[in-house]
Amino acid sequence: MSCSYADGLSPYDDKGVLGAPEKFDDAEKLDTKCNLLAKQISEARHVVFHTGAGISTTAGIPDFRGPNGVWTLEKKGLKPNVNISFNDAVPTKTHMALKQLVDLGMVKYIVSQNIDGLHLRSGLKREFLSELHGNMFIEQCDTCEKQFIRHSATTSVGQKLLDKNCPRVKLTGRACRGKIRDTVLDWEANLPDLDLKLSELHSSVADLNICLGTTLQIVPSGNLPLNTLKYGGRMVIVNLQATKHDKKADMIINAYVDDVMVKVMKKLGLEIPEYTPEMDPSKTEGLHDGSKLIEWTIFKDDLNSAKKLHEIHCKNFKKRKLEMKDIKKKIKKEEVEE
Repeated sequence: MSCSYADGLSPYDDKGVLGAPEKFDDAEKLDTKCNLLAKQISEARHVVFHTGAGISTTAGIPDFRGPNGVWTLEKKGLKPNVNISFNDAVPTKTHMALKQLVDLGMVKYIVSQNIDGLHLRSGLKREFLSELHGNMFIEQCDTCEKQFIRHSATTSVGQKLLDKNCPRVKLTGRACRGKIRDTVLDWEANLPDLDLKLSELHSSVADLNICLGTTLQIVPSGNLPLNTLKYGGRMVIVNLQATKHDKKADMIINAYVDDVMVKVMKKLGLEIPEYTPEMDPSKTEGLHDGSKLIEWTIFKDDLNSAKKLHEIHCKNFKKRKLEMKDIKKKIKKEEVEE
């Protein structure tokens, strides 16, 4: 449960702004903004979504800083009324819409702060996803660093040992002999290197970063959407509360994330697929007894591809910017001489 996850974290006082008031766009304004967002997505070269706890609330998993969020209520000595187990929660319309957009090539990457595993369970492939704060349905070897999908959510938090040996067998036929840990980060733990690096690269390459259901308070994840602004891109925020970077956004949509994604998909002429256990890798037969093994490891090829994209789009942008600056200086100099 989300509460259990929060309870498992180390004590930490600075949890950011809690319980800020929610704002809602009226129906006409919402429709206009969703129409514009759909147009921007269809015209963009490289769209990246940044997802927070707000995309999972309709799955029954409470957020943290909303009016009824886990930490907002904790401050009052209360707990959320609705709190489904991670095992029983299923991907929302937003998760399924994002998976469909990725499958169609309209979205290139997703950066998630969520640990609930719902992106994985939607059928989204690892090559399109960075999980900055870990995943309850993923475990990792502390020796070979390979990651594996679990059939149920881990009950531990903070990258603790799970009393399991690494199931990987090397090409030599020998077992890895490493120990398995959960992947869920505790406060101030270092973010996973490859997930963070890919997030930084794709957020910079993107000409459209879209933030869903996050107040962008946690760093560095909350600052990643700003990367596109350095290279002439746009940033859109969809959230009910004010966020840390509202002043820098090109558009802010104040509405429930599912409502926005349903409208956007409709305007794009696309259906949102229904979640089914068959598409959920955590439901694969054999995971529960160890007879089946599914990796969830980032491949170096994915990192190399992202680096090439960054070199093409970002370095060239800087070069073009410097060239334009030199041209402007030359014109100004000529005007002065005349």
